Amino acid sequence: MKIIGTSGTNGSGKDTVGEILAEKYNYLFVSVSDLLRMECRKRGIAVSRENLRMVSAEWRREFGLGVLVDKAVELAQNAQKQYDGVVASPMRNVAEAQHLRDIGGTLVWIDADPHLRYERIRSANRGRADEDNKTYEEFLAEEAAEMHPSDPTDPSVLNMAGVKVLADVTILNESDLPSLEKAIEVVFKS
Repeated sequence: MKIIGTSGTNGSGKDTVGEILAEKYNYLFVSVSDLLRMECRKRGIAVSRENLRMVSAEWRREFGLGVLVDKAVELAQNAQKQYDGVVASPMRNVAEAQHLRDIGGTLVWIDADPHLRYERIRSANRGRADEDNKTYEEFLAEEAAEMHPSDPTDPSVLNMAGVKVLADVTILNESDLPSLEKAIEVVFKS
């Protein structure tokens, strides 16, 4: 089974890439953020970026640093439908990104201009009103909190800058959907 992990900045198009891979290439798209959102709801805590970070770190400490990748792969293996691969999104921790690569996966970094990304999350109906309802400054502050580890001695916390360094492929998503689809085709048809 082909395994792809996507990472990138907030609003860069990680979910869109996952959806394209699902629709055009027969991948199972697993939003690991949705798994974390379900866990927050199960615990009765607010679905906030801070709580998503907390739960993901707890899971990595309890179940292993590659837990989110493993959960995505397990979902694909248990699916009744036959998939050609699985795409797990987002990868925000260096150890989980390395785990993805260690099991033969490809790590894709997706990025775009911050103003464009902010407009995307504000205008998209992603069903995340509580998470997306913020000022541009709050948007940038949340991203900064996820780019570098809050505790450099704790391998379970987010470190998107470290994940970016590990990326096998980078896609700049600053245009329209057909351009993104073409970029994906170039990457995944080779």
